[in-house]
Amino acid sequence: MTIWTDLTGLAFSLDYVDAAGVPTRALVAGPEDGSDVIFLHGTSGHLEAFSRNFVPHVEAGFRCHAIDMLGHGYTGKPDYHYEIPRYVEHLVNYMDAQGIDSAHLVGESLGGWVAGFLASEQPERVKSLQMVAAGGTKANPEIMERIKGSTTKAAMENDISLTRDRLHLLMHNPEKDVSEELVEIRYAIYHHPDFQGNLDNLLCLQNMEIRQRNLMTNERLNSITVPTLVVWGAENPFGDVPEAKNMHEAIAGSQLEMFGECGHWPQHEQAEQYNPISTTFLLAND
Repeated sequence: MTIWTDLTGLAFSLDYVDAAGVPTRALVAGPEDGSDVIFLHGTSGHLEAFSRNFVPHVEAGFRCHAIDMLGHGYTGKPDYHYEIPRYVEHLVNYMDAQGIDSAHLVGESLGGWVAGFLASEQPERVKSLQMVAAGGTKANPEIMERIKGSTTKAAMENDISLTRDRLHLLMHNPEKDVSEELVEIRYAIYHHPDFQGNLDNLLCLQNMEIRQRNLMTNERLNSITVPTLVVWGAENPFGDVPEAKNMHEAIAGSQLEMFGECGHWPQHEQAEQYNPISTTFLLAND
């Protein structure tokens, strides 16, 4: 199974969108009159994280977007720290460039953190929110160092096994869910000179002082009023189950879905379980 076969049967575009001066790589598919769904990846990730989700969501009638977030993948890399308000600004600029007044947001890890911030601050731009193994509610030094150390080592050393190891960290069953194609895609991104030169900006949220001022506090979670789905893997290596339960309890009316035998990429590892839950949620809140 490859990303190409994941997208079999879809007419899609893979292009760059000018988001207020930041060239933003975007995979877009689905009917032009469909409601927009924007998929947002995690730290050091890229849009390929959602290849297993596009066909079912397009078949459900949605206009789907997966983007390389600010400073990530092949999107532009301005020289400043990427704190959460910067990601939010970039996301809104992408929406404006695409003529999207309001969208369903599906955010995995860092993406859920960013999507949650936008939903708390500009709810009129968010039809619904999915926080998929979302980060940002905790500042755990051990986990922060694991993310920073493994990413830096994989990006700065010319050993593809380190990139493979970085991806394996995410999955409960990496032999099944980490293809060599995915490893090669990430290795190419990690070893692009612009990515390497920008690594400190990209990893700034793993700095305790910076992270603390960007946290998704309970007060902020309490302020989210849009329909919200929290999705979590029971074997998530970057966050324990109580974090998911706290998000669910803090966001009034939210729905919680726990996936067994699943790590940090529920939408990818358990796509057959996730996709119908997601499309049902989206259709109910469209």
